[in-house]
Amino acid sequence: MFNDFYGLTGRPFQLTPDPAFYFESLTHRKALSYLSYGLAQGEGFVVITGEVGAGKSTLVAHLMATIDPARLTAAQIVTSKLDGEELVHVVAQAFGLIVDGHDKASALGAIEAFLHDEARAGRRCLLVVDESQNLALEALEELRMLSNFQLGAHPLLQTLLLGQPEFRDTIQDHPQLEQLRQRVIAAHHLEAMEPGEIQPYIEHRLKCVGWTGNPKFDQRVYTELYEASGGVPRRINQICNRLMMLGAVDQRSRIDGAMLSQVLEELELDGTMQLNKPSKPAPVAAPVAAPVPVDAVALAQLQAMLAERDAQIAELQQAVIELANEQEAAPVAVADPGQAAALAAIEAKLSAFETKMLEQERTIRHTLTMLIEWIEADDASRAVA
Repeated sequence: MFNDFYGLTGRPFQLTPDPAFYFESLTHRKALSYLSYGLAQGEGFVVITGEVGAGKSTLVAHLMATIDPARLTAAQIVTSKLDGEELVHVVAQAFGLIVDGHDKASALGAIEAFLHDEARAGRRCLLVVDESQNLALEALEELRMLSNFQLGAHPLLQTLLLGQPEFRDTIQDHPQLEQLRQRVIAAHHLEAMEPGEIQPYIEHRLKCVGWTGNPKFDQRVYTELYEASGGVPRRINQICNRLMMLGAVDQRSRIDGAMLSQVLEELELDGTMQLNKPSKPAPVAAPVAAPVPVDAVALAQLQAMLAERDAQIAELQQAVIELANEQEAAPVAVADPGQAAALAAIEAKLSAFETKMLEQERTIRHTLTMLIEWIEADDASRAVA
Protein backbone atom coordinates (compact mmCIF):
# COMPACT_ATOMS: atom_id res chain seq x y z
CA MET A 1 0.00 0.00 0.00
CA PHE A 2 2.60 2.55 1.06
CA ASN A 3 4.82 1.59 -1.89
CA ASP A 4 2.36 3.22 -4.29
CA PHE A 5 1.81 6.26 -2.07
CA TYR A 6 5.53 7.00 -1.83
CA GLY A 7 6.32 5.98 -5.40
CA LEU A 8 8.54 3.03 -4.48
CA THR A 9 9.24 0.10 -6.75
CA GLY A 10 9.18 -2.54 -4.01
CA ARG A 11 9.02 -3.25 -0.29
CA PRO A 12 12.08 -1.67 1.34
CA PHE A 13 11.65 -3.34 4.74
CA GLN A 14 10.60 -6.86 3.86
CA LEU A 15 11.48 -9.45 6.49
CA THR A 16 12.52 -12.17 4.04
CA PRO A 17 16.31 -12.21 3.51
CA ASP A 18 17.21 -10.68 0.16
CA PRO A 19 20.82 -10.16 -0.97
CA ALA A 20 19.75 -7.08 -2.94
CA PHE A 21 19.19 -5.28 0.38
CA TYR A 22 22.45 -6.37 1.98
CA PHE A 23 23.88 -3.55 4.11
CA GLU A 24 27.47 -3.86 5.20
CA SER A 25 27.52 -2.68 8.78
CA LEU A 26 30.74 -2.97 10.76
CA THR A 27 29.79 -6.32 12.27
CA HIS A 28 28.61 -7.69 8.91
CA ARG A 29 31.85 -6.62 7.27
CA LYS A 30 33.80 -8.56 9.90
CA ALA A 31 31.55 -11.59 9.47
CA LEU A 32 31.99 -11.49 5.70
CA SER A 33 35.76 -11.40 6.16
CA TYR A 34 35.63 -14.49 8.36
CA LEU A 35 33.35 -16.20 5.87
CA SER A 36 35.62 -15.39 2.95
CA TYR A 37 38.64 -16.64 4.85
CA GLY A 38 36.84 -19.83 5.86
CA LEU A 39 35.62 -20.57 2.34
CA ALA A 40 39.10 -20.02 0.98
CA GLN A 41 40.32 -22.88 3.21
CA GLY A 42 37.82 -25.24 1.61
CA GLU A 43 37.40 -27.50 4.63
CA GLY A 44 36.01 -27.82 8.13
CA PHE A 45 33.35 -25.65 9.70
CA VAL A 46 32.64 -21.92 9.69
CA VAL A 47 30.36 -20.76 12.52
CA ILE A 48 28.32 -17.53 12.46
CA THR A 49 26.08 -16.73 15.42
CA GLY A 50 23.88 -13.78 16.30
CA GLU A 51 20.61 -12.70 17.87
CA VAL A 52 17.31 -13.43 16.13
CA GLY A 53 17.02 -10.95 13.27
CA ALA A 54 20.68 -9.91 13.37
CA GLY A 55 21.06 -10.56 9.64
CA LYS A 56 22.70 -14.00 9.49
CA SER A 57 20.49 -15.27 6.66
CA THR A 58 20.82 -12.03 4.68
CA LEU A 59 24.59 -12.25 5.03
CA VAL A 60 24.61 -15.79 3.68
CA ALA A 61 22.20 -14.87 0.88
CA HIS A 62 24.61 -12.09 -0.12
CA LEU A 63 27.49 -14.54 0.01
CA MET A 64 25.64 -17.10 -2.11
CA ALA A 65 24.86 -14.42 -4.71
CA THR A 66 28.59 -13.81 -5.16
CA ILE A 67 29.56 -17.46 -5.57
CA ASP A 68 30.30 -18.92 -8.99
CA PRO A 69 28.08 -22.04 -9.32
CA ALA A 70 30.56 -23.46 -11.80
CA ARG A 71 33.11 -23.72 -8.99
CA LEU A 72 30.98 -24.27 -5.89
CA THR A 73 27.81 -26.29 -5.31
CA ALA A 74 25.90 -25.03 -2.28
CA ALA A 75 22.91 -26.50 -0.44
CA GLN A 76 21.05 -24.97 2.48
CA ILE A 77 18.90 -26.52 5.17
CA VAL A 78 16.92 -24.94 8.00
CA THR A 79 16.88 -27.33 10.91
CA SER A 80 14.25 -28.23 13.40
CA LYS A 81 14.75 -30.86 16.10
CA LEU A 82 16.56 -33.40 13.93
CA ASP A 83 18.38 -36.46 15.14
CA GLY A 84 21.41 -37.88 13.35
CA GLU A 85 19.59 -40.15 10.87
CA GLU A 86 17.02 -37.51 9.97
CA LEU A 87 19.76 -34.96 9.34
CA VAL A 88 21.56 -37.25 6.89
CA HIS A 89 18.39 -37.63 4.80
CA VAL A 90 17.73 -33.88 4.90
CA VAL A 91 21.26 -33.17 3.65
CA ALA A 92 20.76 -35.60 0.79
CA GLN A 93 17.51 -33.88 -0.18
CA ALA A 94 19.19 -30.46 0.02
CA PHE A 95 21.69 -31.54 -2.63
CA GLY A 96 18.84 -32.85 -4.77
CA LEU A 97 19.58 -36.53 -4.24
CA ILE A 98 16.99 -39.27 -4.51
CA VAL A 99 17.86 -41.96 -1.98
CA ASP A 100 16.78 -45.52 -2.65
CA GLY A 101 15.45 -46.76 0.63
CA HIS A 102 15.04 -44.83 3.85
CA ASP A 103 17.97 -46.15 5.81
CA LYS A 104 20.89 -44.02 6.92
CA ALA A 105 23.51 -46.09 5.09
CA SER A 106 21.83 -45.54 1.71
CA ALA A 107 21.66 -41.79 2.30
CA LEU A 108 25.32 -41.61 3.32
CA GLY A 109 26.34 -43.61 0.27
CA ALA A 110 24.39 -41.31 -2.04
CA ILE A 111 25.94 -38.22 -0.46
CA GLU A 112 29.48 -39.56 -0.73
CA ALA A 113 28.99 -40.56 -4.38
CA PHE A 114 27.59 -37.11 -5.17
CA LEU A 115 30.51 -35.34 -3.47
CA HIS A 116 33.00 -37.44 -5.45
CA ASP A 117 31.24 -36.61 -8.72
CA GLU A 118 31.30 -32.88 -7.93
CA ALA A 119 34.99 -32.99 -7.05
CA ARG A 120 35.85 -34.74 -10.30
CA ALA A 121 33.92 -32.02 -12.13
CA GLY A 122 36.07 -29.39 -10.43
CA ARG A 123 33.40 -28.16 -8.01
CA ARG A 124 33.62 -27.88 -4.24
CA CYS A 125 30.54 -28.47 -2.07
CA LEU A 126 29.22 -26.23 0.72
CA LEU A 127 26.45 -27.11 3.15
CA VAL A 128 24.75 -24.19 4.93
CA VAL A 129 22.89 -25.20 8.09
CA ASP A 130 20.60 -22.51 9.49
CA GLU A 131 19.12 -22.52 13.00
CA SER A 132 21.88 -24.86 14.14
CA GLN A 133 20.97 -24.35 17.80
CA ASN A 134 18.07 -26.77 17.17
CA LEU A 135 20.36 -29.67 16.29
CA ALA A 136 20.79 -32.54 18.69
CA LEU A 137 24.33 -33.52 19.65
CA GLU A 138 23.90 -36.66 17.59
CA ALA A 139 23.09 -34.55 14.52
CA LEU A 140 26.14 -32.34 15.06
CA GLU A 141 28.26 -35.46 15.27
CA GLU A 142 26.83 -36.64 11.93
CA LEU A 143 27.84 -33.34 10.35
CA ARG A 144 31.36 -33.87 11.64
CA MET A 145 31.38 -37.33 10.11
CA LEU A 146 30.27 -35.91 6.76
CA SER A 147 33.30 -33.59 6.87
CA ASN A 148 35.50 -36.71 6.80
CA PHE A 149 34.62 -37.50 3.18
CA GLN A 150 37.75 -37.02 1.08
CA LEU A 151 39.05 -37.60 -2.44
CA GLY A 152 42.70 -38.38 -1.92
CA ALA A 153 43.90 -35.67 0.45
CA HIS A 154 41.19 -33.20 -0.51
CA PRO A 155 38.11 -32.69 1.70
CA LEU A 156 34.84 -32.94 -0.24
CA LEU A 157 32.43 -30.99 1.97
CA GLN A 158 32.64 -27.76 3.90
CA THR A 159 29.89 -26.71 6.34
CA LEU A 160 28.66 -23.27 7.40
CA LEU A 161 26.75 -23.32 10.68
CA LEU A 162 24.40 -20.43 11.50
CA GLY A 163 22.85 -20.19 14.93
CA GLN A 164 21.59 -18.09 17.78
CA PRO A 165 23.88 -17.06 20.69
CA GLU A 166 23.21 -20.25 22.67
CA PHE A 167 24.70 -22.28 19.83
CA ARG A 168 28.02 -20.49 20.30
CA ASP A 169 27.96 -21.53 23.96
CA THR A 170 27.18 -25.12 22.96
CA ILE A 171 30.06 -25.26 20.51
CA GLN A 172 32.51 -23.69 22.93
CA ASP A 173 31.62 -25.54 26.12
CA HIS A 174 30.04 -28.93 25.47
CA PRO A 175 32.50 -31.75 26.31
CA GLN A 176 31.11 -34.04 23.58
CA LEU A 177 31.92 -31.57 20.80
CA GLU A 178 35.68 -31.43 21.18
CA GLN A 179 36.30 -33.08 17.81
CA LEU A 180 33.92 -30.68 16.05
CA ARG A 181 35.56 -27.70 17.78
CA GLN A 182 38.88 -28.79 16.31
CA ARG A 183 37.34 -28.59 12.83
CA VAL A 184 36.12 -24.97 13.24
CA ILE A 185 38.44 -22.82 11.15
CA ALA A 186 36.58 -19.49 11.48
CA ALA A 187 33.85 -18.11 13.75
CA HIS A 188 32.16 -14.77 14.29
CA HIS A 189 29.30 -13.46 16.40
CA LEU A 190 27.10 -10.85 14.72
CA GLU A 191 26.55 -7.91 17.03
CA ALA A 192 23.79 -5.31 16.72
CA MET A 193 24.38 -2.29 14.50
CA GLU A 194 25.91 0.85 15.95
CA PRO A 195 23.70 3.93 16.59
CA GLY A 196 25.35 5.83 13.73
CA GLU A 197 24.50 3.03 11.28
CA ILE A 198 20.70 3.25 11.66
CA GLN A 199 20.19 6.18 9.27
CA PRO A 200 22.49 4.78 6.54
CA TYR A 201 20.79 1.39 6.89
CA ILE A 202 17.27 2.80 6.45
CA GLU A 203 18.25 5.07 3.58
CA HIS A 204 20.12 2.21 1.87
CA ARG A 205 17.04 -0.01 1.87
CA LEU A 206 14.84 2.85 0.69
CA LYS A 207 17.20 3.70 -2.16
CA CYS A 208 17.10 0.07 -3.28
CA VAL A 209 13.44 0.61 -4.21
CA GLY A 210 13.72 4.05 -5.81
CA TRP A 211 13.38 6.37 -2.82
CA THR A 212 14.12 10.02 -3.67
CA GLY A 213 13.48 11.64 -0.28
CA ASN A 214 9.75 11.02 0.22
CA PRO A 215 9.07 10.36 3.02
CA LYS A 216 11.70 12.24 5.00
CA PHE A 217 12.65 10.95 8.46
CA ASP A 218 13.22 13.40 11.30
CA GLN A 219 16.70 13.04 12.77
CA ARG A 220 15.22 12.26 16.16
CA VAL A 221 13.48 9.18 14.71
CA TYR A 222 16.80 7.47 13.95
CA THR A 223 17.98 7.88 17.56
CA GLU A 224 14.72 6.58 19.00
CA LEU A 225 14.62 3.74 16.48
CA TYR A 226 17.97 2.56 17.80
CA GLU A 227 16.70 2.71 21.37
CA ALA A 228 13.55 0.78 20.49
CA SER A 229 15.18 -1.86 18.28
CA GLY A 230 18.52 -2.28 19.99
CA GLY A 231 20.13 -2.01 16.54
CA VAL A 232 18.75 -5.39 15.37
CA PRO A 233 17.97 -5.17 11.63
CA ARG A 234 14.78 -7.24 11.63
CA ARG A 235 13.28 -5.18 14.44
CA ILE A 236 14.14 -2.01 12.55
CA ASN A 237 12.40 -3.42 9.48
CA GLN A 238 9.27 -4.28 11.46
CA ILE A 239 9.05 -0.81 12.96
CA CYS A 240 9.75 0.94 9.66
CA ASN A 241 7.09 -1.10 7.89
CA ARG A 242 4.54 0.16 10.41
CA LEU A 243 5.86 3.71 10.16
CA MET A 244 5.58 3.76 6.38
CA MET A 245 2.09 2.29 6.54
CA LEU A 246 1.00 4.92 9.06
CA GLY A 247 2.54 7.63 6.90
CA ALA A 248 0.61 6.44 3.85
CA VAL A 249 -2.68 6.21 5.75
CA ASP A 250 -2.26 9.72 7.16
CA GLN A 251 -0.75 10.96 3.87
CA ARG A 252 2.37 12.22 5.56
CA SER A 253 5.55 13.13 3.72
CA ARG A 254 7.52 13.36 6.95
CA ILE A 255 8.05 10.64 9.56
CA ASP A 256 8.38 12.20 13.02
CA GLY A 257 8.79 11.14 16.62
CA ALA A 258 5.07 11.27 17.40
CA MET A 259 4.40 8.73 14.66
CA LEU A 260 7.15 6.47 16.00
CA SER A 261 5.66 6.62 19.51
CA GLN A 262 2.26 5.66 18.10
CA VAL A 263 3.74 2.71 16.19
CA LEU A 264 5.65 1.44 19.23
CA GLU A 265 2.50 1.58 21.34
CA GLU A 266 0.63 -0.43 18.70
CA LEU A 267 3.43 -3.02 18.53
CA GLU A 268 3.34 -3.42 22.29
CA LEU A 269 -0.44 -3.68 22.42
CA ASP A 270 -0.71 -6.35 19.73
CA GLY A 271 2.23 -8.30 21.16
CA THR A 272 4.19 -8.25 17.91
CA MET A 273 7.38 -7.01 19.53
CA GLN A 274 8.63 -6.58 23.07
CA LEU A 275 10.17 -3.14 22.93
CA ASN A 276 10.94 -0.33 25.28
CA LYS A 277 9.48 2.86 23.91
CA PRO A 278 11.94 5.76 23.69
CA SER A 279 11.56 8.12 26.58
CA LYS A 280 9.51 11.13 25.66
CA PRO A 281 11.31 14.47 25.99
CA ALA A 282 10.20 16.75 28.81
CA PRO A 283 7.77 19.45 27.67
CA VAL A 284 9.29 22.87 27.09
CA ALA A 285 8.20 25.17 29.92
CA ALA A 286 8.70 28.81 30.80
CA PRO A 287 12.31 29.69 31.61
CA VAL A 288 11.57 29.96 35.36
CA ALA A 289 9.99 26.50 35.43
CA ALA A 290 12.52 24.82 33.18
CA PRO A 291 13.19 21.28 34.46
CA VAL A 292 16.53 21.06 36.25
CA PRO A 293 17.80 18.11 38.30
CA VAL A 294 16.86 18.48 41.96
CA ASP A 295 20.46 18.15 43.12
CA ALA A 296 21.59 21.00 40.87
CA VAL A 297 18.77 23.25 42.14
CA ALA A 298 19.48 22.44 45.75
CA LEU A 299 23.20 23.04 45.45
CA ALA A 300 22.70 26.32 43.62
CA GLN A 301 20.27 27.55 46.28
CA LEU A 302 22.57 26.50 49.09
CA GLN A 303 25.59 28.19 47.53
CA ALA A 304 23.67 31.43 46.96
CA MET A 305 22.37 31.54 50.52
CA LEU A 306 25.76 30.84 52.02
CA ALA A 307 27.35 33.53 49.89
CA GLU A 308 24.71 36.05 50.97
CA ARG A 309 25.17 35.17 54.63
CA ASP A 310 28.97 35.48 54.36
CA ALA A 311 28.59 38.93 52.81
CA GLN A 312 26.24 40.07 55.60
CA ILE A 313 28.54 38.74 58.31
CA ALA A 314 31.52 40.52 56.73
CA GLU A 315 29.52 43.77 56.57
CA LEU A 316 28.47 43.46 60.22
CA GLN A 317 32.00 42.67 61.35
CA GLN A 318 33.32 45.74 59.56
CA ALA A 319 30.70 47.93 61.23
CA VAL A 320 31.54 46.58 64.70
CA ILE A 321 35.26 47.14 64.08
CA GLU A 322 34.67 50.74 63.01
CA LEU A 323 32.50 51.45 66.09
CA ALA A 324 35.09 49.92 68.42
CA ASN A 325 37.82 52.08 66.89
CA GLU A 326 35.76 55.20 67.38
CA GLN A 327 35.11 54.37 71.04
CA GLU A 328 38.80 53.76 71.71
CA ALA A 329 39.69 57.09 70.14
CA ALA A 330 37.15 59.05 72.26
CA PRO A 331 39.04 60.61 75.34
CA VAL A 332 35.94 61.35 77.36
CA ALA A 333 32.96 59.14 77.94
CA VAL A 334 30.49 61.75 76.82
CA ALA A 335 27.45 60.70 74.89
CA ASP A 336 27.94 61.52 71.26
CA PRO A 337 24.75 61.82 69.21
CA GLY A 338 26.59 60.57 66.12
CA GLN A 339 27.81 57.47 67.88
CA ALA A 340 24.39 56.81 69.33
CA ALA A 341 22.85 56.98 65.87
CA ALA A 342 25.51 54.64 64.50
CA LEU A 343 24.94 52.24 67.40
CA ALA A 344 21.20 52.30 66.79
CA ALA A 345 21.77 51.59 63.11
CA ILE A 346 24.01 48.66 63.95
CA GLU A 347 21.45 47.28 66.42
CA ALA A 348 18.75 47.57 63.77
CA LYS A 349 20.97 45.84 61.28
CA LEU A 350 21.73 43.10 63.84
CA SER A 351 18.04 42.56 64.42
CA ALA A 352 17.35 42.36 60.69
CA PHE A 353 20.31 40.07 60.28
CA GLU A 354 19.03 37.73 63.02
CA THR A 355 15.63 37.58 61.33
CA LYS A 356 17.27 36.90 58.02
CA MET A 357 19.47 34.24 59.59
CA LEU A 358 16.43 32.41 61.00
CA GLU A 359 14.77 32.42 57.58
CA GLN A 360 17.94 31.19 55.96
CA GLU A 361 18.39 28.44 58.55
CA ARG A 362 14.91 27.12 57.74
CA THR A 363 15.61 27.27 54.01
CA ILE A 364 19.02 25.63 54.40
CA ARG A 365 17.51 22.80 56.48
CA HIS A 366 14.88 22.29 53.76
CA THR A 367 17.54 22.33 51.05
CA LEU A 368 19.73 19.87 52.92
CA THR A 369 16.72 17.58 53.41
CA MET A 370 16.15 17.63 49.65
CA LEU A 371 19.80 16.77 49.05
CA ILE A 372 19.73 13.89 51.54
CA GLU A 373 16.54 12.48 50.01
CA TRP A 374 18.04 12.71 46.52
CA ILE A 375 21.29 11.00 47.61
CA GLU A 376 19.38 8.20 49.37
CA ALA A 377 17.14 7.67 46.34
CA ASP A 378 20.17 7.58 44.05
CA ASP A 379 21.90 5.04 46.29
CA ALA A 380 18.77 2.90 46.31
CA SER A 381 18.58 3.01 42.51
CA ARG A 382 22.21 1.92 42.19
CA ALA A 383 21.62 -0.91 44.68
CA VAL A 384 18.67 -2.20 42.66
CA ALA A 385 20.68 -1.97 39.42
